[in-house]
Amino acid sequence: MLLENKEDVIKLIQSDENMMKIIHTAGILELPDWWICAGFLRSKIWDTLHGFKERTITPDVDVIYFDPANIDEEYEKKLEKKLKSLMPETPWSVKNQTRMHVVNQIPPYTSSEDAISKFPETATALGVKLDRESRLVLTAPCGLEDVLRMELKPTPFFTETRERAAIYEERLIKKNWTAKWPMVKVHHVTLLSR
Repeated sequence: MLLENKEDVIKLIQSDENMMKIIHTAGILELPDWWICAGFLRSKIWDTLHGFKERTITPDVDVIYFDPANIDEEYEKKLEKKLKSLMPETPWSVKNQTRMHVVNQIPPYTSSEDAISKFPETATALGVKLDRESRLVLTAPCGLEDVLRMELKPTPFFTETRERAAIYEERLIKKNWTAKWPMVKVHHVTLLSR
């Protein structure tokens, strides 16, 4: 399947019954500014571009939202439990981005999309959700070009400091994405022009 643009990615997701079930299940929570993001999308895109018949298993399905009114971590665990009761086979992870800047030791995020834009890799800085009319909405604050070209690059945020650049480089080693997707081209922070 050829993937060239946002419309192609949306069609790809819509054609995946399990992905749509997961997205609809997350939508039941009606969380403010919610998205399913990161590997849930990137893996599907790269599996498709590699021609894999079987879906690569993702360690978690990241549901994020933005709610300054309730930053209790225990509430996130309750939301995960609810999702697990609806789809027990799915490895749910729910995080309120209003508090995640503290965990990540950076300035506060302004929205979930702002948080997505500050993920380590551009190919992972993706999110999908349903709008009020149950239509699929895709966000890619750093663009879709890198994920569609199967290129791993740091987001601009992760090129701003040596500490963040080091985190990006450590993730490249830890995640070892090229073992799963050999056509992926890895870019190191030091090789990118700034």
